[in-house]
Amino acid sequence: MNGHQHLFIPGPTNVPEPVRQAMNIPMEDMRAPDFGDFVASLLTDLKAAYRLENGRVFVFPASGTGAWESAITNTLKPGDRVLMSRFGQFSHLWADMAARLGLNVDLCEVEWGKGVPTEEYAKRLEADSAHEVKAVFATQNETATGVTSDIAAVRSALDAAGHPAMLFVDGVSSIASIEFEMEKWGVDLAVSGSQKGFMLPAGLGILGVSDKALEANRALAGAGMNRCYFSFEDMIKLNDTGYFPYTPATQLLRGLRVSLDMLLDAGMETVWSRHQRLAGGVRAAVDAWKGCDLVAHGPQWHSDTVSAITVPDGVDARDVISTAYYRYQTSLGSGLAQLAGRAFRIGHLGSLNPVMLCGAISAAEMSLLDAGADIEPGSGVAAAQAHYRATAQ
Repeated sequence: MNGHQHLFIPGPTNVPEPVRQAMNIPMEDMRAPDFGDFVASLLTDLKAAYRLENGRVFVFPASGTGAWESAITNTLKPGDRVLMSRFGQFSHLWADMAARLGLNVDLCEVEWGKGVPTEEYAKRLEADSAHEVKAVFATQNETATGVTSDIAAVRSALDAAGHPAMLFVDGVSSIASIEFEMEKWGVDLAVSGSQKGFMLPAGLGILGVSDKALEANRALAGAGMNRCYFSFEDMIKLNDTGYFPYTPATQLLRGLRVSLDMLLDAGMETVWSRHQRLAGGVRAAVDAWKGCDLVAHGPQWHSDTVSAITVPDGVDARDVISTAYYRYQTSLGSGLAQLAGRAFRIGHLGSLNPVMLCGAISAAEMSLLDAGADIEPGSGVAAAQAHYRATAQ
């Protein structure tokens, strides 16, 4: 009677109706004779979404965090030195996992609002003449701060130094939403999850793996870190027949089939362009709100999937989020860790259009006003409308 709750967090994202309907099926036999053909085509098309020509893609019944763990435990050994950077809550969690799994983390601390420090990476890689660094980690899109980093520049730093380290990329909130070229950029392990650009419920950890990373796994010959559930070896053995070493999330896989059809039929370049346009409207609204700003420190860092927005002095972002939820039936993303109370987030990825985002901007604007912000009513919505009208095709 009162409509539905509006979801504008950076994941889980909205599930398109065709995807939801594809998952609304009776339970099926995951060992049926024809299920293998379905899985084989699904894994092939996931490679297309990743822009991966060689290598393979694994799908685990897990979150992106599970795919993180699989990437590390299958290709590295305890004590291996890895180069990482921390500039938000999720890059922090990745570095924490690496340390807890026994890696020797060479960590670059970066101010929140900036991204991967490619120049510092280049210096450290150039200085590592003994090639002690076995892997370089880069978070392409830091969901907590709305910051996107240049992965092609990280690859250039590795190539310029003639360094053989593997390149790991966290693409949880970027793959299937913003430009990602796994093969072209020489990415060896790329992590994503079903609940972001793939427009599904949470529950699938998706991991792209290059031939070089597969060789690193084979070189371990079963040694290295302990692994069982996330074992490449077990997945390869069964995936090559079109099946899995344990019960897969069959309904999510059916939804993923439709999601991939939607993405690939549109074309990945079109998907990337659409996200860029949607993000531009949100950024225009933030520019119009007096006292508000993006956490990202400049256009070179702007994310096309999520905007983290600081609130004016004297306003608590938690009040903005609570008001939007209870008064205007709209979920906005929370400010995480050091941004708690200082910022809120608008997710603009997945199944969205300009009219939906104008609704999100309107709810955020009303909530800011109710929380005491001195902004002009309607200013953000008008700015977003102008952007979307000017960029309409």
